Amino acid sequence: MNFDAALTAAQNYRDVAKAALAGRLKERSIDADQRAAHGFSWIATSVAGLEAVAEWLNLNNGGTPLDQQIATLIFAETIGQLTGGLPMGQNEIFRPVDLGVSQQAALLAARCEDILCADHAAVRSEVAQAMASGVMPSESLHDAELDAIRDQYRRFTNSEILPHAHRWHLANDLIPDDTISAMAALGTFGVCIPAEYGGLGLSKLVMCVITEELSRGWIGAGSLSTRSEIAGELISISGTEAQKGYWLPKIASGEVLPTAVFTEPDTGSDLGALQTRARLSNEGWAIEGAKTWITHGSRSDLMTMLVRTVPEAKGYAGLSMLLVPKPRGTDSDPFPATGMTGSEIEVLGYRGMREYALQFDSMVAPADALLGGEEGQGFKQLMRTFEGARIQTAARAVGVAKRALALGLDYAVNRKQFGQAIIHFPRVADKLVMSLADFVMTRELTYAAARAKDSGKRCDIEAGMAKLLAARAAWSNADASLQIHGGNGYALEYEISRVLCDARILNIFEGAAEIQAQVIAKGLIGRVN
Repeated sequence: MNFDAALTAAQNYRDVAKAALAGRLKERSIDADQRAAHGFSWIATSVAGLEAVAEWLNLNNGGTPLDQQIATLIFAETIGQLTGGLPMGQNEIFRPVDLGVSQQAALLAARCEDILCADHAAVRSEVAQAMASGVMPSESLHDAELDAIRDQYRRFTNSEILPHAHRWHLANDLIPDDTISAMAALGTFGVCIPAEYGGLGLSKLVMCVITEELSRGWIGAGSLSTRSEIAGELISISGTEAQKGYWLPKIASGEVLPTAVFTEPDTGSDLGALQTRARLSNEGWAIEGAKTWITHGSRSDLMTMLVRTVPEAKGYAGLSMLLVPKPRGTDSDPFPATGMTGSEIEVLGYRGMREYALQFDSMVAPADALLGGEEGQGFKQLMRTFEGARIQTAARAVGVAKRALALGLDYAVNRKQFGQAIIHFPRVADKLVMSLADFVMTRELTYAAARAKDSGKRCDIEAGMAKLLAARAAWSNADASLQIHGGNGYALEYEISRVLCDARILNIFEGAAEIQAQVIAKGLIGRVN
């Protein structure tokens, strides 16, 4: 298969689609043409996934025979979707005609005929046999330290997370304090915090590897450090020297568990409409308002809180970020802070930290709680962290996708029907093989986004693409795995029931899929209206 030629053809098609969208947006806003704009985002994301897979092969000197087979399936399926129909959702298929590029799609198909018309059934059968025998595609990062970190967290997850995760989920238990302490001892909460402030000072790629492994055990474990990542980056980038010196070592050690307090009941992704207010008095910042979907809101020690401190300023201009300390809650007294109350939001999955709706009635934060000592900078400060947060969310999705695949494979190898293991039935094998292909493509795109972030370049588009594709893969892998389990998959006692619930949230939080598509389209077209 000539992957280089196919990739070039796909890149050309993406460029034509970009020009077509730019032409449409000369006469209308991007919001008025969202289907075309978001469809283009999926095109660009799909091509970025192919680029990441091609780079994966290059890093592995062309790859093993299994790598080549996986790449063949990835290229064939992705180009088939580009030319036939891209799934933006379960019932939303974006087709070339929607952007007026049907002729160019036909040209792409013609140029990739060797890939599209290969005997994919035979390839899938061989890959399924390899999977059944325990052979998997290359995963080495060709860096001894990175591979050692992966192995360390893989062992930890296998021994400390996987044996307990489903029981924790069913009981809606918090992740035990002993487990958090063990994670802290590994340096989990200070991976990207600079070494001079007590962290490890490592890369976003390391963060991805760690998050992926922990999320493979349970998304709650992989997500526990997300709030530390957000708080650490907020303070590292925008904090005063005093704020850095006080908070960062405590976050890195796990002594302080932060929570992100941004979303409000009536705002969702529209942060410019945020209404919670804080007013500076002699006692400090008095906070009034309500927040919702606050993860780990009770058992946390620090709230990074986005509030309106300049009420006369409209939109984002009046928003500021506060670092609000709070006493850690307990089961009997979840919100012991004066002026703060809360109620738990019962959820399908993504448990282990719990979700809360919070109310603030003159809760007081210290006078020096203003991040960076600057009012009106909160939204800009938060935006600087979204790249890292979305890359980490993509890594969480990669871990969930991998666990779903492993559960489906184990069940298919051990479940016997009609005298043989069900993996020998093509419809079962095909689900597993394409789940593996989706996992590899998603993993490599996520790593590519992390490398872009580590290079120091702006990578909001790359981060959005990684999250967009990874969330879809996590859900499709979980859905396919549950289908392989049949009726047993619908039983709460089977782990896949939890993985399915956990996978569903990935397409929503840290910016829903539609928000990611909007960010990607705006960034690539260069429009902001």
